[in-house]
Amino acid sequence: MSIQAEPRDGLRRTIGFYGLTFVSLGSIIGSGWLLGALKAAQVAGPASLISWVLAAGMLTLLALVHAELGAAYPVAGGTARFPAFAFGALTGFTAGWMGWIQAVASAPIEVEASLTYLDNIDWVKRHLDLLHADGTLTASGFGWATFLMAVFTVLNVAGVRLVSESNTFVVLLKTAVPLLTIAVLLPLSFRLSNFTAGGGFAPYGAHGVFAALPVGVVFALLGFEQAIQVGGEARHPRRDIARAVITAMLVGAILYTLLEITFIGSVAPANLATGWSDPIHEGAFGPYATLAVLAGAGWLVYVLYTDAVISPAGTGLVYTATSARLAYALGRNDMLPRQLGKLNRAGVPLWAVGLSFLVGEAAFLPFPSWQSLVNVMTSATAIMYAFAPVALMALRNRDPGRPRPYALPMPGLTARIAFVSANLIIYWSGCDVIAKLLLVITVGLPLFLLTRARTPQARRPALDVRAALWIPPWLLGLTAIGYLGRYGEGATNLLPEWLDLAVVVAFSLAVFTVATRLARPAKEVQAAVLTETAA
Repeated sequence: MSIQAEPRDGLRRTIGFYGLTFVSLGSIIGSGWLLGALKAAQVAGPASLISWVLAAGMLTLLALVHAELGAAYPVAGGTARFPAFAFGALTGFTAGWMGWIQAVASAPIEVEASLTYLDNIDWVKRHLDLLHADGTLTASGFGWATFLMAVFTVLNVAGVRLVSESNTFVVLLKTAVPLLTIAVLLPLSFRLSNFTAGGGFAPYGAHGVFAALPVGVVFALLGFEQAIQVGGEARHPRRDIARAVITAMLVGAILYTLLEITFIGSVAPANLATGWSDPIHEGAFGPYATLAVLAGAGWLVYVLYTDAVISPAGTGLVYTATSARLAYALGRNDMLPRQLGKLNRAGVPLWAVGLSFLVGEAAFLPFPSWQSLVNVMTSATAIMYAFAPVALMALRNRDPGRPRPYALPMPGLTARIAFVSANLIIYWSGCDVIAKLLLVITVGLPLFLLTRARTPQARRPALDVRAALWIPPWLLGLTAIGYLGRYGEGATNLLPEWLDLAVVVAFSLAVFTVATRLARPAKEVQAAVLTETAA
């Protein structure tokens, strides 16, 4: 049984390999590249290099899982629909809800980053008054944030091809500027001695290496799945989706590791006399600009501040598109109001784009600064990612005849390690963050059930409560381990270092085994896929 295009969706397949690659890479290279190195160094010192390599390895495994799923099942909003195929509507909604929350929150994060960087310019600070002293948005800042969100929305209403084409230019620029920064700073100010200064290579031990992941390292590398979210609009999905995901992830991982090396080696040694807690005394929202001035490359500052607006803005544009596609997928599957699953004449999910704009606007109110959203968004994304390895193994078992243009190497082992990786990222984010996300899921479930109650019986997707029974113990178990563990606010440190990680690994493997066994029967899985892809 070969999967087909989605003709009854009306989505237009216009994006090629480079467009898909740039959609993912454009999400990976955003505000994180300018802030991630500083945040990681403050928490882990030079050992933050290990944090970047570790995060890249973990996310690459998750990217490979998504690559197989995206190529085998090229549907729009795939992160919601892969779990729905394997476990039914309740599981699909939970995964899709987390995916939509993180995607719809990403555009406001990037908008806030753009305005934060702009506020470093004296003329902007004097005349536009974008930010309060604590970094939160002023009334004027909220107005400009609304304007940027409106621009993203208009571009998305114009169609995914315009988003892809405009994003291509922006991604080329966003990649060129970090490479230029590396090329300029390394020969001018690199000091190998910095890697053992300020308390040694690992001044905060292994705890610092792991704690650095949720404060900006993982966040910076997020976004590889965006090519999958628009998979229903790929011109040659079987051939291009997997290659695009893997290419974007590798480019992002290499670039960020080089940036961290450049940052650590370029810091003024005098700033490290008391450790790594404050390696840049000024320019906290533009650390590379400060290093450029110290290196005598003042001209680079203007390039960096220009890119500091373009990079977050480009990422915000992509996430506005993909959050709309996730809402579209949830609406089309009758998990949220069906109006969200309708397309206009241009093949654009207009209602879903509008909803993403409204919720993005609302996110500015409780989270009016860049940093206030990063930890929560990182953990939400990790939860969304965690559904993929479980769904992959369930679909391999229940739908073995599916053509797989990209096949995951050693799928049984790799999928398990990928699931463990996602759970470790969630654990390192802290039990307080996990608890907040449990509340978000709790808020979403009544919306799902109300939509289901208003949907005609003949059109309701199977709820499959039994297939979703593993989800509450999984999330509540992670919260409990986080409470007993050593990361985030509210952690009690009752689990010794390293033993806590062993507990997370063992718990994750147990959940994985139970979850894959609870998947829907093969006939139901194959029927669900056929229903979703039939003309």
